[in-house]
Amino acid sequence: MSSPRILAFAGSLRSASLNRKLLAVAVAGARAAGAEVTPVDLRDFALPLYDGDLEAAQGIPPAARKLKDLFIAYHGLLVACPEYNTSVTAVLKNTLDWISRQDGAESGLVPFEGKVAGLFSASPGPFGAVRSLEAVRGILMSLGCVVIPRRVAVPRAHEAFAEDGSMKDPKQVEAVHGVAGEVVRVVAKLRRED
Repeated sequence: MSSPRILAFAGSLRSASLNRKLLAVAVAGARAAGAEVTPVDLRDFALPLYDGDLEAAQGIPPAARKLKDLFIAYHGLLVACPEYNTSVTAVLKNTLDWISRQDGAESGLVPFEGKVAGLFSASPGPFGAVRSLEAVRGILMSLGCVVIPRRVAVPRAHEAFAEDGSMKDPKQVEAVHGVAGEVVRVVAKLRRED
């Protein structure tokens, strides 16, 4: 059986995003657990704001279709979830909204059903963007994802990373790798059962 294939992305467009740094740690953890991981940058899939009239007139934007095909091709997701105004970022919500649209006879749930997702968040604030984690968890579960119950929220994240992007605290690295590894293990288990 081939290695579990995991798609990884952060819900931030900022190149210096703390959540992008956190995602890199999660990607390393999933690779160490034996997964083939493909990080994607949502900036490379520029999507208009979801608009039902636009969808009716023009269909699914090509960038959304391309990203949707990526979701379908992978077994699991690693998602770094920044928090804006105590909830999910606009870019992450908009991405999930477009990917979950029905396309012809294909259900909008196809990219999500049975996928295993691990969630991570980082914030300069004292809560580590934990409210965004809950919002994204609810969205993904409603779309059919199996979301790993354990999540990692990194508070005061502006102090958590060294200049080279590595995490300073080995216990935080262990926690991030633990969630990423759990995604890989659950994917492998579900694939064996199929």
